[in-house]
Parts: sequence; structure tokens; C-alpha cells
Amino acid sequence: MGFLFDLTGGTPRELLRRAQAGDPAAREDLIARYEPLILRMASRAVGRYVRKGHDDEASIALIAFDEAITSFDPDRGRGFIRFAEQVIRRRLVDHYRRQRRPEVAMSELEEEDDEGRPYVPVLAAAAWERRRQEEERRARREEILEYERRLRAFGLSLEELVRVSPRHEDSRRSAMAVGRMVAEEPELRDHLMARRELPMKALEARVGVSRKTLERQRKYIIAVALMASGEFPHLEGYLRKGDEG
Repeated sequence: MGFLFDLTGGTPRELLRRAQAGDPAAREDLIARYEPLILRMASRAVGRYVRKGHDDEASIALIAFDEAITSFDPDRGRGFIRFAEQVIRRRLVDHYRRQRRPEVAMSELEEEDDEGRPYVPVLAAAAWERRRQEEERRARREEILEYERRLRAFGLSLEELVRVSPRHEDSRRSAMAVGRMVAEEPELRDHLMARRELPMKALEARVGVSRKTLERQRKYIIAVALMASGEFPHLEGYLRKGDEG
């Protein structure tokens, strides 16, 4: 970390002294110089790469480092960097504790990695859970965009589906069942995809619903069939909720 001592404006030790004496410029300079190290500390604590401007953990770590500047006592015989890392780790633990496990004590969270460095498994677990949720949200957004594209091929839109959705629960469930049938039976599905229309004659013979009703629910049935095609696992969850009422 020698590069940290080659910049102009004073050594880190001098900047720390000035920052603690109330010099805001020295405090900002010190934080800027150590920012890469701060992000590495946060990344090590949570077990994944932490990026400034993208992860809450980065902001928490930077704020914790600023706190460490204020509270560090050089007379207690420990180095500032070691002290700052402890503050950063504690603030990250506090962050996850508020979200998940308020009853867990700090001493129960800390372990050491293979190199003997402090490591907090619950931070890593929570970070990976957050990453999983972010990936799920991204996948859902991509599914929605692709689903909208499929709907447009049939002259439909999400906004229109809101208007044509059957109002009565029984009718909605019935239409969903027909849409699922179209998606699951190859003959019906192939007809829909090739001709961009429902196989009305085949459906009328199989589902015991009048052609008039099928015509009235046509757009909704098509939308359900597209969603239940197996290509939109996240969106299909909405269909399952609909089946459950």
C-alpha cells in the first residue's frame, strides 16, 4: 500500500491528524486516497465484489471509514487501518442485522478465514441473497420485455390485457385453464403460433365452453397461452396465484 503515501497534500498520518482537528479538506482527501482499500475491506467482509455507486455496502463502508477517522485514538496502540476495518465490518453487520437477525450478537458473527483475517459469514450469506434477488429482478424485467414482444406479434399489449381480463373469478380461472391447455398441447400450440389465432373449433370440442365465450376471452386466452409456454418461469408465478384465487 505504499502508493498511498506518495500523493501530494501530506502523508495519511498527517491528514488523519488534521482531519481529527477539524480540517474537512484533509478528511475528504484521506477518504479519497483510501477509497480503493475501503471497497476491498467491504468486499472481503461480505464475500463478493462491492462497487461504489452500485452497492449499498459501498456507501456504508465509506461512511464507516469517515466515522473511524473521528473516533480513532492513536494512544490505544492499534493502527488506524486495522481500526477502520473493524468499524466498517461492524457497520455492515449492523446493516444486515437490522434487515434480518436483530437478536444475533457481534461475537457470534465473526470468524476467521484461512489466512486468519476477520470474516463475517452472515454478511456473505446476506450479500449473496441480495445478489440472488437482484438477478431475479433482472431476469423478470427481461422476461417482461420478451413477453411484450410476443404479445405485439399477436397485436396485443400489456395495457390491453388489463382491460380484457375477465372480471369474474370463475370466468378468469376458466380462461386460464383454456390458455394452459393451448400451451401444453402441441397441436393447439402449433396452430396458435403458426396462424396467430386460437384453434376455436378444437377448443370448443374439448373444453365445453361456447364459441361465443371463447371469442370474448380470445385475447386473454392467447396471453395466458404465451405466458404458460415454459419460456417465462417468473411470469408464470402470476398464473399460479391466479389458479389459487
